Amino acid sequence: MSETILKVEGLKKYFPIKAGVFQKTVGHVKAVDGISFEIKKGETLGLVGESGCGKSTAGRTILRLLEKTDGNVTFKGIDLNSLKKKELRKMRPQMQIIFQDPYSSLNPRMSIGEIIGESLIQHGMATKKDVTDKVLEVMELCGLAPYHIRRYPHEFSGGQRQRIGIARALILNPEFIVADEPVSALDVSIQSQIINLLTDSQEKYGFSYLFISHDLSVVKHISHKVGVMYLGSLVELAGKKELYDNPLHPYTKALLSAVPIPDPTLKRERILLKGDIPSPANPPSGCKFHTRCPYAMDICSKEIPEYKNVGNDHFVACHLVNK
Repeated sequence: MSETILKVEGLKKYFPIKAGVFQKTVGHVKAVDGISFEIKKGETLGLVGESGCGKSTAGRTILRLLEKTDGNVTFKGIDLNSLKKKELRKMRPQMQIIFQDPYSSLNPRMSIGEIIGESLIQHGMATKKDVTDKVLEVMELCGLAPYHIRRYPHEFSGGQRQRIGIARALILNPEFIVADEPVSALDVSIQSQIINLLTDSQEKYGFSYLFISHDLSVVKHISHKVGVMYLGSLVELAGKKELYDNPLHPYTKALLSAVPIPDPTLKRERILLKGDIPSPANPPSGCKFHTRCPYAMDICSKEIPEYKNVGNDHFVACHLVNK
């Protein structure tokens, strides 16, 4: 049994809503509302859900790029939120992020060599003399040519920029990477190249991923476990095969029914959800999904369903399952 590298317990991130002349707090946007999961060494957890469900906020809060409202994040047995800035800085090389937008996450005034190698110098992990060799090594791994080292971000395509972002994360040889929708802005043909690059890198270096995406077909290729988020909460979490073969939550079933099937002769019943996603500033009472659920019962609007293991490490929060 491989060791748990990351443990998230009851993590919450609320953003205050301010109004009036004196900017008083009148409410909160509950972006992440009490999620819990574990990631083992060398494992990939895919986190999926509609836009605005809190996936990216969860990833950034775990890395303490945003400060939590409540809950615990333990990395290699260390409580990240108990660390002072100096201690956290020492931990940073072990935890990296690949940002969603390859256009805005690269400094346009820096060459590719400077962008990829900057973190090595900042963390004192290499001298300026050694940096170039390490940069060229990781560039080769990420499918970038050596002559790209002196070029600037505007000279590259979207797929190449994402490779640069991946190279910047990998050069520190981290143990855990948050990949925040790393392929959502790319063409399908480029997506497969980037996913293969991430998978090959994981096999070579053995690090763990939190892979954030809204595309279930992409997540299926790269993940070992899959978690489904809705309005800031985890509604289902299971091993990849278990979740795709036996989805239990109505929201998961609806998401999976929308995934295209490559065989045109096969027909799948499409589950269309009624209504719009409620506001995270004012989520529905009870189960947050009950306003759109085709199987909603009276209890769903009154009681929050318990998030529990129903067997085979399959966690689900639904009154239908927990009856």
